[in-house]
Amino acid sequence: MTASAKISLLAAEKQYASPQGAPAVALAPVTLEIASGEFVCLVGPSGCGKTTLINLMAGFEKASAGTVTIDGRPVTDTDPDHIMIFQEYGLYPWRTVLGNVLFAVEAKGLKGKGALEKATEYIELVGLTKASSSFPHQLSGGMKQRVAIARALAVEPSVLFLDEPFGALDAFTRMYLQDELLRLWQEKKPTVVFVTHDLDEAVYLGGRVVLMAPGPGRVQKVIKIPLSHPRERIGEGLGRYRRELFEEFHLVHRQAAEDASYEI
Repeated sequence: MTASAKISLLAAEKQYASPQGAPAVALAPVTLEIASGEFVCLVGPSGCGKTTLINLMAGFEKASAGTVTIDGRPVTDTDPDHIMIFQEYGLYPWRTVLGNVLFAVEAKGLKGKGALEKATEYIELVGLTKASSSFPHQLSGGMKQRVAIARALAVEPSVLFLDEPFGALDAFTRMYLQDELLRLWQEKKPTVVFVTHDLDEAVYLGGRVVLMAPGPGRVQKVIKIPLSHPRERIGEGLGRYRRELFEEFHLVHRQAAEDASYEI
């Protein structure tokens, strides 16, 4: 592991037992390093292992072989300093916006006035101050996801994992939340690992994009995008990297189709 690496995977792989009892490879050995404060996107078709990979990093699953470390320590379980945000919002329906964020802050050990101030600060950061007394059923999908983001950031994690957090949202809300997430990342600078099916989203958000392929799940290519934020969505600068990623993605699909034909 290099000195600057926050997250390090060395030949990390994941196998499951097939119905016949033989090992099935869900994720071929992956070697990858992610620097502190970096924003990395994992992208690829269904079955490529991107959720398995982020689960290994977040501690929801254990590698069958190889190593996964954060800050030089093996990942053996979940950690309150490494927070995951899912597509499902996971809000407590009986708690208000403030109550949901306050719960996370208090669970981290902060109580009383300090906890209230911290929760209020992050609700304000995501622009939900006027909705702080509302319950989840009174919120739109985008607002619920902003609550989830505020709750995660309020505990000030050093690593933020996001597994397709905007996948169920409409295009307008998704773009808005992409910009909000980037703003919060630039302000707080956690290390971010973001899983998505959306190639445009990956190119727009990531400092690096890890393209994955199926059969078995593996890293196909890592594309570095050395463009500062905010980025022009339709600018030529981003277009260059979008074309590169789309070309690589088409190669992945062609290979998957050839493999399927061969197996048949």
